[in-house]
Amino acid sequence: MTEQSWLKRLGQLDTCAVSDAMEKVGLKGAVLGIRPMWSCPRIVGRAVTIKIKPVGLVRPTQHLCTPAIEAAQAGDILVIDNAGRTDVATWGGILTYAAKVKGIAGVVIDGACRDLDESKELEFPVYARSAVPVTARGRIMQESFNEEIQVAGVSVLAGDLVIADASGVVLVPLKRAEAVITAAEAIALRERRMAEEIGKGRSVVEVMESMQYETMNVSGEEAEHGKNH
Repeated sequence: MTEQSWLKRLGQLDTCAVSDAMEKVGLKGAVLGIRPMWSCPRIVGRAVTIKIKPVGLVRPTQHLCTPAIEAAQAGDILVIDNAGRTDVATWGGILTYAAKVKGIAGVVIDGACRDLDESKELEFPVYARSAVPVTARGRIMQESFNEEIQVAGVSVLAGDLVIADASGVVLVPLKRAEAVITAAEAIALRERRMAEEIGKGRSVVEVMESMQYETMNVSGEEAEHGKNH
């Protein structure tokens, strides 16, 4: 199965089904506290990872995120680790414009952004902790890109899969993509069937119980353990 096939399948799902599937296969992937900064569309793509650090004695020679934008391919999603800082913006209007021109699908920031009016005007999806007008210049700099980072306690590698929508952001390890997406598709199918049954007039209590809603994100091993106790 190719990455493009996985991305196409992932694009038919939502973060809730994917988060449930991550739990089902024993992974943590949903990041807490990062949300769409405007009514962003759902985005799905490969992660280009960026690590941010405070400016020290060595001053930056390039503005943060610009090398990553240059290296990214159309459809990629920038994932930025600024350790959750909300006192300084990690992303702004010029970066938004450059990413839009490059065809980048969106940005996910464990930190703050600014220039949201421009993001909305350009229809460029920004998922972050908050917005703040304070500039990055002289405060933070890019440490590296396409190296392993941490986003809200979740490890992310370059090339991992990202899905973000109104409910939040989920990061899927590339090496587990097939298992996660297959589990998410099964969960989404079961939920559609539940909705159909409720629409036919069946009791929601009966539907939830008969289709074992409470154990949809439980691994097979945990389910077997529950049966035996």
